[in-house]
Amino acid sequence: MRIAVLGAGVVGQRLAAKLREVGHDIQVGTRTPRDDATSYAEATAGAELILNATNGDGSLEALAAAGAENLAGKVLIDASNPLDFTRGRPPGLSVSNFDSLGEQIQRAHPDAKVIKALNTVNNEVMVEPSLVPGNHVLFVCGNDEAAKAQVVELLGSFGWPAERVIDLGDITSARGTEMYLPLWLRLVGALGTPRLNISVEQA
Repeated sequence: MRIAVLGAGVVGQRLAAKLREVGHDIQVGTRTPRDDATSYAEATAGAELILNATNGDGSLEALAAAGAENLAGKVLIDASNPLDFTRGRPPGLSVSNFDSLGEQIQRAHPDAKVIKALNTVNNEVMVEPSLVPGNHVLFVCGNDEAAKAQVVELLGSFGWPAERVIDLGDITSARGTEMYLPLWLRLVGALGTPRLNISVEQA
C-alpha cells in the first residue's frame, strides 16, 4: 500500500521504518522537504492511506498544507496529541473535555476518514508491542467502520492482535485517549521509562 507519513520527527521516522519493514511503499512528508522527505502535499497526493505523526500543535496546519483534495476519501490515522508546553513541563493539553484534536481534524477535513490511534503509547511500543509484557491494549476511534477495520488490520502487522485493539466508538472518543496523555506522562516520570502501557480486564 502507498502510505504517506506526515512528520519526520522521531515518531514519524519510527512509523515509516516499520511500515517499510512490513512491505508498504512509504513517502514521508514534512514542512521543509529534504533528501529523505517531500512536502506534505506531494506525499499525500499519491497515497492510499495517510498517517499523521506531526506535533499536535502543528497538525492542522500540516494537514491544510497537504491539501483537502489529497485527503478526501482516504483513511487518515491521527497519532498526534494536543500537548501544550507554554507553561513548561509536564505539558497540559491545548484542547480537552468537550473537543479533541482528532475531532478538529475531522471537522477541517470532512471528506477524510479520520481514525485516532497509536497516540497512547511511546513510539517504540507503537511498532514493537512485545517491549511491554502482557496483554496491554491500543485504542481506535472514528466515524467510519470500514476505515477502523483497515486500521486494525494494519496494527496487526505491527504485532497488535485484533483482540487487543479496543474500538471506543466515534471520533468524539479521541477526547478520552488524548486526555490520557497527562497521566501517561506522569507514569513515565514515576516509573522512569516510556516503555509502558495499560491493560483492560473485564469481570
